[in-house]
Amino acid sequence: MLLIGKLKAHRAWHGLVLSLRACLLACALAWPVAVAAGELPPNELGRVMILEYHKIDQPEERWTRTPANFRRDLERLWEGGYRLVALNDFVDGKIAIPRGTTPVILTFDDSSPGQFKLIEKNGEWVVDPDCAVGILEAFERRHPEFGHAATFFVLPGADPPNRLFNQKELATRKLQYLASRGYEIGNHTLWHANLAKYPERVVRQQIATAQEWIQRHVPTYRIRTLALPMGAYPSNIRWTIEGAEGQISYRHDAILMVAGGAAPSPFARAFDPYHLPRIQALESELGRWLSYFEKNPQERYVSDGDPGVITVPAGSMDKVKRSIGMKVVERP
Repeated sequence: MLLIGKLKAHRAWHGLVLSLRACLLACALAWPVAVAAGELPPNELGRVMILEYHKIDQPEERWTRTPANFRRDLERLWEGGYRLVALNDFVDGKIAIPRGTTPVILTFDDSSPGQFKLIEKNGEWVVDPDCAVGILEAFERRHPEFGHAATFFVLPGADPPNRLFNQKELATRKLQYLASRGYEIGNHTLWHANLAKYPERVVRQQIATAQEWIQRHVPTYRIRTLALPMGAYPSNIRWTIEGAEGQISYRHDAILMVAGGAAPSPFARAFDPYHLPRIQALESELGRWLSYFEKNPQERYVSDGDPGVITVPAGSMDKVKRSIGMKVVERP
């Protein structure tokens, strides 16, 4: 009787193991699995996510990402083989990341307090560990290869709390910190003006005056990018690309929209620096695009590890932008 009982128990255990194996197999087939860095073949014509954040604060809302969720976003990107690249480097085609990894770009609109906050500790001003800058730098300390590149599109003339991160007496210290640490500062107009509503003179005033106010804090800094408030272009795009108002002249190398999905590679014929799409960093949008590239890895930009060579899939040379000034090779 004892032997029969043991046999029944063994059969039950064996059945349970088979059931678990079947369950795991079904899950693996149903859900996309993140591809580790280095496993994907190079494709430097693939698309790139330019993520658009606004508030880093509590609670989670349409335009707000909590500090905890922002940390989780960084973890998901890291585990999915993404590495931070500066927006200006992306526009210039200077993408220096390890082979098999994918560039991702972080942008922050409206200079709200949770993006960059300083707190006093032992008589010194230090970065708040729960603001975006603090979270980025803590994550980089754990994962140095991830980097901390980000572009902050600030509002120097907005009402509080969006005027230069809402610490008036620390505005110069903050902007100089960003510039000295390799972050980028972008133009977002003086006070978030809808440029589609205004004539040429007002459009130029909004852009030039914003640049002038920023450069009071960082006099030698060159602002190269503009993020359009509400994604609204004026009636003539040239007004946003370059111009002058009074003694202030400006020249933008890229103009960013508020939506549109993943951006084309800077080496692709489809690349248009004056209409750069972004992905709003909401749970639904970010999750959808991460899942999309997991299911369609052939569509994401994957580095070959050599910034001086552009590696593209076989048969795709006709999609490469002309005069990029670098060697282009097709992979088998």
